[in-house]
Amino acid sequence: MFRDELYVVCHNIRSLHNVGSIFRTADGAGVTKLYLCGYTGHPPRPEISKVALGAERAVPWEHHYQTWCVLDRLRAQGVQVIALENRVEGSVDYREVRPRFPAALLLGNEVEGLSPGLLKRADVIMHIPMYGVKESLNVAVAFGIAVYKLNEWRR
Repeated sequence: MFRDELYVVCHNIRSLHNVGSIFRTADGAGVTKLYLCGYTGHPPRPEISKVALGAERAVPWEHHYQTWCVLDRLRAQGVQVIALENRVEGSVDYREVRPRFPAALLLGNEVEGLSPGLLKRADVIMHIPMYGVKESLNVAVAFGIAVYKLNEWRR
């Protein structure tokens, strides 16, 4: 088990199947807690359970309507906030991020991503390079890549 805490903050994730996938990956990655924010769906929902396969009962979670409040509270507790976003000005390739723990990984909406206001609350903005014609990966897939990369620093 990891000694360092890693939280995940989901902002306005519209697909319940993505939420279920995030729960399942969070369980496998040893995430400390999920914060499901805005209109992100939360258990109990059959669409989440179908994909999470019970991980929604294993991973601690909370629902909050205002994502910024969760981020401000975590930062006040000394948690480093790492936003996962498409390449934007000032973002860092995910392979170059050197997190400090406790940390929180911030995920955004599948289409709109994260607002400038939420990005300003992040200590680091990281991106996953894209080499094809699409500008982004599915949020649950991108989360899996990012969380396991961050786990390399949790030993």
